[in-house]
Amino acid sequence: MFFPKRKIQIETERLILRVPAHSDYREWAALRHDSRDYLMPWEPTWAEDHLSRRSFTNRVYWSNRSMNKETAYPFFMFRKLDGAFVGAITLDNIRRGPNQTGTMGYWTGLPFARQGYMAEAVQGVVDFAFKALDLSRIESACLPDNLPSRGVLEKSGFKYEGVAQAYIQINGRWRTHVLYACLRIDRRGRTSVG
Repeated sequence: MFFPKRKIQIETERLILRVPAHSDYREWAALRHDSRDYLMPWEPTWAEDHLSRRSFTNRVYWSNRSMNKETAYPFFMFRKLDGAFVGAITLDNIRRGPNQTGTMGYWTGLPFARQGYMAEAVQGVVDFAFKALDLSRIESACLPDNLPSRGVLEKSGFKYEGVAQAYIQINGRWRTHVLYACLRIDRRGRTSVG
C-alpha cells in the first residue's frame, strides 16, 4: 500500500483540496453519476466499470503512488462551508530538469458549475506548483467550444498558445484542443499568480 510521504492540502477561500481517500468513494460516485450527461461531452469515454468501487480504489492507489514519485498531484475539492465534494483537479505529467513543467486537468460536478469554484482551485494549484514544487510552467488544454473551461484558464492567468490537432480522444473521438499555459515568470505580461 502507498501513502503520501507528506500530507499535502491546499486551502483557498472556499475550498479544501486534498488527495483522494477510500472513504470518498460514495460522494465521488454519486457526483460523477449525477453529472454524467454534463461531463461526457468534455471527457474521454468512461470504462464500463468507471463508477465501481474497484475502479475508485485503483484511482486512490494511483494518486498515492504518483504523489510519492512526485509525478502527479491529484486533488479532490471539498467546500469548506459544508464539506460537499465539488470535483477534482490534477497536476500531472510533471517533468523535472530543464522542463520544470506540469499539465493540469480538472472537472466540476454539475451542481457546482459556474460558481467560481474551479477558478479558485486552479489558482490554488498554480500557486502550489510554483511555490512548493518550483515548477516554471503549467499547461492545460480544452476543447475549443468549452467556453467555461477557457474562461477559467484565462481568468487564472493562463494564456492561449495554439491548437493541437487530434490531441485527445473525447467521448470516443479524436478531438482538436486549444492549448494554454501559465508561466511563473511570463514575458508576455505578468500573471496574477506566483
